[in-house]
Amino acid sequence: MNRNLIIGMLMGTALLCSACHSSHYGVTSVAVSRTQISDRYDAVQDQGALALIVPYKTQLEGTMNSVVGQSALAMDKNRPEDLLGNLIADVLRESAVRVLPQPADVGLMNIGGIRNVLAEGDITVGNVFEILPFENALCVIRIKGSQLRKLFGQIAGRGGEAISGARIVMSKGELISAEVGGQPIDDNRVYTLATIDYLAEGNDGMTALREVESKDFPEGSVLRDVFMDYVKQCTARGEKVTSKVEGRVTVQ
Repeated sequence: MNRNLIIGMLMGTALLCSACHSSHYGVTSVAVSRTQISDRYDAVQDQGALALIVPYKTQLEGTMNSVVGQSALAMDKNRPEDLLGNLIADVLRESAVRVLPQPADVGLMNIGGIRNVLAEGDITVGNVFEILPFENALCVIRIKGSQLRKLFGQIAGRGGEAISGARIVMSKGELISAEVGGQPIDDNRVYTLATIDYLAEGNDGMTALREVESKDFPEGSVLRDVFMDYVKQCTARGEKVTSKVEGRVTVQ
């Protein structure tokens, strides 16, 4: 999703909300049809509508272009392991302190939920929206070791996902071994896992997360905002955002 599309969506929402507050009319029916959008529409512009949009567009562009931090290197997203996925999984695991007295044992993010790469240099608000455009929110899960092992097997079957605090070895889509905190998984122990609500519901093939000990959804913890806060905290400490590929997911 590019920045212009994000701005357009936000502008449209703002205008619709404004219209709703100023009108006494209500929707009585909805009809759906398809219209092919092409550059032929660019030749016909409503000057009144453009004038109405300008203040919103200027304000939103200013917000989206605001620099919130610096990236020490370019970060891509790939399976089985990548820089950006590792970073976001780390941020999720650390953000579990909103619920727990310490970071979670494991952090988990799906590669499909990361929608863009992070370039070296300035990090803007718009960059964060492009990387994490969805309203996914933090979920802190308590999960038995046997179920966590099942989850890692499902991740192996998908060719890998972004994890933190754990290491898995896989071959031909099958889980060979798994560790949490440098130790083999104890099937009877209850572990903590920080992920997003979308995955906590068992989506993206991670059905093991449907059967867990408990789930906690801390209020006001949209992943995009959590990640933005992390970038700002790095900036406040005079640090650049960075990451490493360190063998969290290994293919034999």
